Amino acid sequence: MRLYKIKKNKTDLIFEHIGCDKAGVRIMSKKTDINMLYIKDLSCGATNILKQETISVGADLATPKGAIVCDKKFYDVVLFANDRQLEILSIKLKIQPFELKELSNELKSHKTKIQKKTKIMAVLNINDDSFYKKSQTKPQDAIYKIERMIEQKADIIDIGAVSSRPDSKKVSAAEEMSRIKDVIKHIYKQKLYDKIKLSIDSYEPTVIQEALEHGFSIVNDITGLQDDSVANLVARFEATPVIMHMQGTPQTMQDKPVYEDVVLDIDNFFEQRIKKAKDFGIKNMILDVGIGFGKTLEQNLRLLKHITHFQKFSYELLVGVSRKSMIDKISPSSVDDRLAGSLSSHIYAVQNGVSIIRCHDVAQHRQAFDILEAIDNITI
Repeated sequence: MRLYKIKKNKTDLIFEHIGCDKAGVRIMSKKTDINMLYIKDLSCGATNILKQETISVGADLATPKGAIVCDKKFYDVVLFANDRQLEILSIKLKIQPFELKELSNELKSHKTKIQKKTKIMAVLNINDDSFYKKSQTKPQDAIYKIERMIEQKADIIDIGAVSSRPDSKKVSAAEEMSRIKDVIKHIYKQKLYDKIKLSIDSYEPTVIQEALEHGFSIVNDITGLQDDSVANLVARFEATPVIMHMQGTPQTMQDKPVYEDVVLDIDNFFEQRIKKAKDFGIKNMILDVGIGFGKTLEQNLRLLKHITHFQKFSYELLVGVSRKSMIDKISPSSVDDRLAGSLSSHIYAVQNGVSIIRCHDVAQHRQAFDILEAIDNITI
């Protein structure tokens, strides 16, 4: 007899490999991935009931040592349970007092989600003020660069005419339109929208409408559908919005950003904006926590570390760390020397539930994700 440890990933394929029947695969797959859930400010009574109920389903709850005698009114606890245990626990908590009924509904959203194939969103800046000069493109060169990105196997091309880097200058709607209008028309004339998905990186309604009328299907809105006019346009054209979180504006966002809890604050932001999107009739959306948009280095890292949390919303997650200054704060480097930092951040994100990566270096990212996928697809 011999054995070796295997990675808990795509366990359904492993069970099929050894010959389990389909019913057995479904049952056992739910038992393999352990979910660890940090629960804040749980009342003493709820804490002790939850402890008993988690043990009853074979899961467990880490609690402070004074919780059993209620030495405080509220506690932070950590629940760890597999998907099957979460299902049962969620049912049991529905009849419990305190805030446990509300917790019951939350638990169901945190079951392990199926990982989607990684998509690359390539950056194309039709301006001369973006932080990475090599991404700056003159309008007459845009079509060539788009075709080159298609050759490099990008899945989406995100085209914008206004920089949103920290302290960037605000640009009028007329100026933004003048920069990008001819590019949009050339894209439409050559039917490039048939070859690749196109995203407009803008929050200006007139620019967004121009793009949606000419083959674009994604709206990358750094204000997260703040403007009702944008929400209306997205719904009317049945487009997909990227709802991004940003604290403040590009001109103010890095002026000492403060959060009570950056993960939970952005969770609350997404809940509100998803509701707004649905109220406008928007069916599909993409969520972006907004790395570097009104966050300190530590806040950016916390969001990346806990990015899997946002899978609870069941929409695709987008992350863009590409060549951003947070890399320099960890490993001093110029913007031209941040490819390795970009790749490591993005690989971590993909391994933790993100399916869309916004980046400048398409070929290098495609190669990295191809290798990652090849390894991941080995059954055993």
